Amino acid sequence: MRSILKIACFCLIVSLFAANHPQRAEASFDVSAASAVLIEQNSGRILYEKDAFTKRRIASITKIMTAILAIESGKLDQYVKVSEQAVRAEGSSVYLKPGEKIKLEDLVYGLMLRSGNDTAVAIAEYVGGSVDGFAFLMNQKAKEIGMLNTHFANPHGLDDHENHYSTAYDMAILTRYAMHNKIYQKISGTKVHRAPNPTESWDRVWKNKNRLLTKYKYTTGGKTGYTKRAKRTLVTTASKGDMNLIAVTLNDPNDWDDHISMYEYGFKDYDMAEVLTKGKIDIKSPKYFQNHLFLKKSIVYPATSQEMDLFSIKYKLNKPDKKWDDENKQERVVGKAIVYLDGRAVEESPIYYQSLPKKEKGLFESVKKIFFSLIGVNAHG
Repeated sequence: MRSILKIACFCLIVSLFAANHPQRAEASFDVSAASAVLIEQNSGRILYEKDAFTKRRIASITKIMTAILAIESGKLDQYVKVSEQAVRAEGSSVYLKPGEKIKLEDLVYGLMLRSGNDTAVAIAEYVGGSVDGFAFLMNQKAKEIGMLNTHFANPHGLDDHENHYSTAYDMAILTRYAMHNKIYQKISGTKVHRAPNPTESWDRVWKNKNRLLTKYKYTTGGKTGYTKRAKRTLVTTASKGDMNLIAVTLNDPNDWDDHISMYEYGFKDYDMAEVLTKGKIDIKSPKYFQNHLFLKKSIVYPATSQEMDLFSIKYKLNKPDKKWDDENKQERVVGKAIVYLDGRAVEESPIYYQSLPKKEKGLFESVKKIFFSLIGVNAHG
C-alpha cells in the first residue's frame, strides 16, 4: 500500500483481488424485441441489452412518468374534477364521467393498472394545469434524472405526436427512479384496486393488465403498452433474494416470455457482491485517520462468478485537518471509497470521519490526569 499526496488529497489504493481480465456472462438466449434491456436496480448496471439506446415509440409505458409526477405532487388525497377533454381521450379507458370528482390516488391506480388514457389526461390537467403544461414537467423530470434520449409530448403515449419517443435504456432509468418511491412500488405491484363510482351502486374494480404479476412469481410491478405504431411495449420489475431487476422491451411480440428469460438469466448468472461492509475502515496510513473513518452503508454490486476476483478499491481522502476534532461536528465527509471492476469505476460511497464528542474527550482527559497524578507522572510529559 502506498500514499500519494496530490492537490490536498490522499489516495490510498488497496488491491483486494487479483487483476485478471473480466469474463462477462454471455446470454444464452435472444429476445424478439426491437430493443431490450435488463438492469440491476440498485447499481443501475446493465446485465443484458439489445439495441437499448435507439429512439423508439413507447406507447403506454409513458404512464410511468405520469404516475411518478402525480405521486410527487403530494396531492394524492385531493379530488380531481374530470373534464370533457379527459373523457374524450382515445384508446383504453376506465370510463370516467365528465364532471365527476375522483381522488388523484384513484386516478393513478386507473392509470397504472388499466392504462386509462382518460385518467392520464385528468392527471395532466390537474397536476400540470394542462396537457401541454404537464408535458413540460415530464421533459423537465426526464432531463433531471438522466433520460438523455427521450422526449414526451403527452401523458399517455398515444401516437398523436411524432415528437414522443424514448429508448429501452431511458425507460429503465425512469423505472429505477420511480422504484425508489414506496407509493409507486405499491401501486405498480397492485393486482386489483377498488375505486368509488359516484353515479352507480357498485365500485369500480380494476385488475392489473401486467400478466407477469401472476405468471412469474418474482415480479413486483411494471407497466404495459401498445399502439399500432409502437407495437407491444413492456416494463416490469422483479426481485429475488437481495437482487432487484428491471426489464424493458420495445416492439416485442413475445414480451411476457422475453421478460421471464431475461430475469432467469439475471438471477442465475449474477450475484450481489458485498465489496465493502459498512462500519469502520481499517486504514493504517496516514496515522491521523486511524480508528476515525467509517462507511454509513455497504457497497454492493452485481457480478458474475468470474468477475468476483476483479474488484479493487481506492480510498480517496481529503488532506487531514487537526481542527476537525476541535469543532462541534462529530462526523463529516472526508473523502470517498471508489469501487473498480476490472479497472473501471462502478460505484462510490462517502467516507466519514468521526471525532469524539467534547464531553467524552473532556472526561477522558480528566481521567487521564487523575491516573497519572496517582502514579506520580506528568500527564503531558
